[in-house]
Amino acid sequence: MRFSSRVDISEPNPIAKAEAAAKTAGETLVKLNDSNPTRHALAPAMVPDVYSADPRGQRYAREALSTFLNTRGAARCSADDLYILSSTSEAYSWLIKLLCDAGDAVLAPKPGYPLIESIASLECVDMIEYQQRFDGSWYIDVAELKAALEGADGGRIRALVLINPNNPTGSYVKPSEREAIVGLCREHDVAIIADEVFYDYDLEPFDGNARLAGETGALTFALDGFSKMLAAPHAKVGWIQVSGPAEEVAEAKRRLDVIADDYLPMSEIVAKRIPELLQAAPTQTERVRERVRGNLAALHDMLDSDGQGLVSVLRAEGGWNVLLRVPSVIDENELVLRMIERHGVSGQPGYFFDMTSNGYLAISLLPEPDDFRRNVRVVVDTVDELIG
Repeated sequence: MRFSSRVDISEPNPIAKAEAAAKTAGETLVKLNDSNPTRHALAPAMVPDVYSADPRGQRYAREALSTFLNTRGAARCSADDLYILSSTSEAYSWLIKLLCDAGDAVLAPKPGYPLIESIASLECVDMIEYQQRFDGSWYIDVAELKAALEGADGGRIRALVLINPNNPTGSYVKPSEREAIVGLCREHDVAIIADEVFYDYDLEPFDGNARLAGETGALTFALDGFSKMLAAPHAKVGWIQVSGPAEEVAEAKRRLDVIADDYLPMSEIVAKRIPELLQAAPTQTERVRERVRGNLAALHDMLDSDGQGLVSVLRAEGGWNVLLRVPSVIDENELVLRMIERHGVSGQPGYFFDMTSNGYLAISLLPEPDDFRRNVRVVVDTVDELIG
């Protein structure tokens, strides 16, 4: 695996080596340059604790997180394989720094949320899209991935992003796709970045569905966090779980430690709540799961009973957003603008997610049931108006 050249992993100086040896031996050194005010009785009363930086995130928080992750039945996760940070967006940024030099590239799915392209651009890295295609359900065009990795840009592709399940298509990575993709990444020394923030919200599950977290066949960085797990975007806690071949994992963590140390760990104020929030996670996730499944069932009922039959919903396997299909003769901008004008309702058309053709609208399954039904009614009525 080739890592970026922008992470400085040069040999530590003799003083740093001696300090590390003393720490390993359990010896506490007095430091003349200790400028941590919390160790000198200067911490404010509202935040009285002594600050003890752990670049990967506070140990107790990582231990609690690993225990929680191990209860989900996935591959075993050690606290030493986890990095806690503020969000999965920050995780993408760290991993692009780890893997890519300026001018390198990452592969990411389309249709898809535009976040990855924006973050890659901020890191002076290109995003090369690969297509998810629909034939009654969504699938990854593995042949296209193979062609990209073996084509003119293959030498600068350093990571492949898998969204499991994807937003807004709601498609999980299928077992056969996973096997082929892991093999391609291993063959081409490309790391996998697996974004699994929506994983727990299965809508139409299938046999063999599994997380990529813990994958050992290729260097894999699995992303998750509280934003979706707790349905709390203001609870800014995300994490990276590192797995793969042992030597590559060790080298990746050695370099990722440098990045984490430069950016400093998550706030202790936030970290202290992580164990408590993890206890609440199963109940909260189930609450959200019931809401989105109920609204999806209501959506199918409403569309099936609509006499005009102009609006349909594409099959979604997971997540909390789905795509509506509307007649392609309707311009997507015209549809949303008409909804704003007539009903005070806005939305995200398919082109926001780089759908390859006109005639799509994303709709959230999160609203309270009465509000959700009202939203669906607005879409159906507006389509009828435009066609009629």
